[in-house]
Amino acid sequence: MKTVLSVFPKKRPRLPPVYHKIYRQHVRQDRRGRSGFSVCTRYLESWMHVLAASDVRDGGNNAVTLEIGAGNLNQLSFEKPGLRYDIVEPSPWLYQDSPFRSRIGKSYRDLSEIPLAPEYDRILCISVLEHVPGLPGLVARTALLMKPGGVLRVGIPNEGRAGFRLGTRVKALEFKRKHGLDYGILMRYEHLNTADEIESVLNFFFRTCRRRLFGLNADLALYRFYACSKPRTRCAALYLKGQGHETSG
Repeated sequence: MKTVLSVFPKKRPRLPPVYHKIYRQHVRQDRRGRSGFSVCTRYLESWMHVLAASDVRDGGNNAVTLEIGAGNLNQLSFEKPGLRYDIVEPSPWLYQDSPFRSRIGKSYRDLSEIPLAPEYDRILCISVLEHVPGLPGLVARTALLMKPGGVLRVGIPNEGRAGFRLGTRVKALEFKRKHGLDYGILMRYEHLNTADEIESVLNFFFRTCRRRLFGLNADLALYRFYACSKPRTRCAALYLKGQGHETSG
């Protein structure tokens, strides 16, 4: 496990200027599922969103919820109305015109803005952890923000495995046809962490991580979902202290 943690924080590769010109527009269209293959992708990704919301959709309770990387707030279309629902999203332009804005409680640009105290019953991260250079620090913070009995609910693409590579080939062809650019360069800029690395980090900071796969097996799946509970809070606090972050314990 120390070997896995030692590769962080990662350094994001430089994105060529020609990609910067189309980046914001591409992200908006991709998140909203309004173009070509992204429509199909959004449909497939709904598997993660449904699982993330399944603990409170059917009767459930008024669990205090934090979503990290809320994007355009599309997770709220799957969530039970009436929950206290805080978000972390570094790019507010993604949700400025969302019809779900009125359902947001507190909003933060960075997870480090939230005091490290057990405040949340559920923390959601859908298609987020693959993007994070300092992944262990983020997961450690979720462990310290969770109330007793709380759950970290994570959905990720099966990055680094054959099933996901095959699944992105059609998207790569569409991107090439539309922009004349190599989709692989954009994916290497976006997806810094593999699914196996993410799983290892989750298992380091949580005693229980229940995994489900969207696919035949770990190699051929398109997506993974984790429900993580029983955080190792002392481990999380020590890790953050070692990284020079203030902790509450």
